[in-house]
Amino acid sequence: QVQLVESGGGLVQAGGSLRLSCAASGTMFSINTMGWHRQAPGKQRELIAFITSGGSTVYVDSVKGRFTISRDNAKKTVYLQMNSLKPEDTAVYYCALYDYAKHKYDYWGQGTQVTVSS
Repeated sequence: QVQLVESGGGLVQAGGSLRLSCAASGTMFSINTMGWHRQAPGKQRELIAFITSGGSTVYVDSVKGRFTISRDNAKKTVYLQMNSLKPEDTAVYYCALYDYAKHKYDYWGQGTQVTVSS
């Protein structure tokens, strides 16, 4: 059974940094695409970055140049380094594992709150 556990959220001032971690178990982590999503209050959850098994990365425009997604296959962990944080980055952040058979992100962590104060 796949389990994803996020950590690293918290309260930070605008302009600050945080690093989120997502530890995976029960999966052949190295072959999976992993994504970071976020859901702000009153908004739909959105995919903001993903990283393929080969290490290719894609970012949504709103975080490009400020956030960096990376992975450590030996530790079965994916990271999201967030710099130059803005109040609009306030959200619950979720990591997710892409299921190629189902063509969707089908395994989710519990989420970690990130709050950016102005």
